[in-house]
Amino acid sequence: MATSSLEAVIKDFGNAVRMLRNSRIGMYVYPVVAPEFSNWRVEQQAWRDGAVLFDQSHHMDELIVEGPQAEEFLSHHGINSFANFDLNRAKHFVPVTPAGHVIGDHIIFRERQDKFILVGRAPTSNWLLFCAAYGKWNVRIKHDPRSPSRPEGERVLRTHYRYQIQGPEAPKIFEKMNGGPIPDIKFFHVDWINIGSKKVQALRHGMSGAPGLEIWGPYEDKNYILSCILQAARDAGVDLVRCGSRAYSTNTLESGWIPSPLPGIYTGDGMLAEYRQWLGADSYEAAGSIGGSYVSDNIEDYYVNPFELGYDFYIGWKKSDFIGKAALEKMKGANNRKKVTFEWNREDVLKVIASGFEDGIPYKWIDFPQPNYASTSADMVMRDGKMVGMSMFNGYSYNERCVLSLGVVDQSVQEGDVLTMLWGEPETTGKTSTEKHRQTEIRVRVSPTPYARQARESYAESWRTKKNA
Repeated sequence: MATSSLEAVIKDFGNAVRMLRNSRIGMYVYPVVAPEFSNWRVEQQAWRDGAVLFDQSHHMDELIVEGPQAEEFLSHHGINSFANFDLNRAKHFVPVTPAGHVIGDHIIFRERQDKFILVGRAPTSNWLLFCAAYGKWNVRIKHDPRSPSRPEGERVLRTHYRYQIQGPEAPKIFEKMNGGPIPDIKFFHVDWINIGSKKVQALRHGMSGAPGLEIWGPYEDKNYILSCILQAARDAGVDLVRCGSRAYSTNTLESGWIPSPLPGIYTGDGMLAEYRQWLGADSYEAAGSIGGSYVSDNIEDYYVNPFELGYDFYIGWKKSDFIGKAALEKMKGANNRKKVTFEWNREDVLKVIASGFEDGIPYKWIDFPQPNYASTSADMVMRDGKMVGMSMFNGYSYNERCVLSLGVVDQSVQEGDVLTMLWGEPETTGKTSTEKHRQTEIRVRVSPTPYARQARESYAESWRTKKNA
């Protein structure tokens, strides 16, 4: 009989770490959108110096949650306060397990008192779908999973298109699209603007720190909206650069969001055990992979909590109850790790690349602009032979002319410290995305998060601007 659940797959492998380190899913793929429209260097530079168009229509799940208990349901399953969550607002929604470990995150929009749209990666979607049935909530959920990673030429349809335009030249395009000045939309607020003959919703947002708007609407309008955006850019005299999937995944390196923490659902009894039995053997959680130099037999060593990611800013402590509250109360004030940016040493990066042109077994290849060879990365960061942190998401920034990664470090580590990261897998694994290679050390300088000065100085107060203690 075929294995039918995540719990059964873990049992087959012996433990969750072995399962995830030997996944044969291959490279992590951002689906459907072309890898490059011009080239990834120009596309990265556009969000810093000009205007860039992101097509976000395919790589994220979407949930529509509505019904009499929609707010109560979401509030109970996320750390966020809903006290000031009015209509036409958005939040960064973060659910945790009963043990306080982060499952993932979504952007949540409130469209009506009883209707919300959530957009993000699969772990949060899967968790909420399970919770809706597990707790017998009076809610209706429509799930639109992300587009297939490899559609093999088949037609792809979504519920909504989703575009984002950002960069210092973006406001000129907005005014042309709207036929006049757009409303003064506050950060993470939503309003309506005109695009051609359509009225569309627009979220004030900016993933890499530059000013921007995210717009969405029915998927059947996608091509019409795209043509109107491109025409508005021409009319405004702005060279709007379309961003492909290669550059898209790197924008967060400058703004400081870790997009793929390992969901903390592989251990725990009760609700979590039932969840692992509910999740299919082909789910993200079962098929995903862990890459990097850090290997532990204990899957919980890869988990993170909201304090480590800077999300404690969101916690609605005044709520009477929510999943994970008791665990988070114990973590509050504890010696939690903190999020940082690692700036990789130039000479060490060049040494790794040069090994690919020499005889013998090379070091682990650094793919540009982003070595996306696993769903979740975990590279050891050392000081004096002791592990003091973990690098979790990496890539090259043409804007900063360096390789950066995001991760967590012990509280004793200070900005400006130079640490050592162990790069490469410690052994041959079953991952098809990993070639035979050697490990090596790369020096990394602990740097601010966000790394881009514009993101640190221009964002509204949030986890991006809050200094870690």
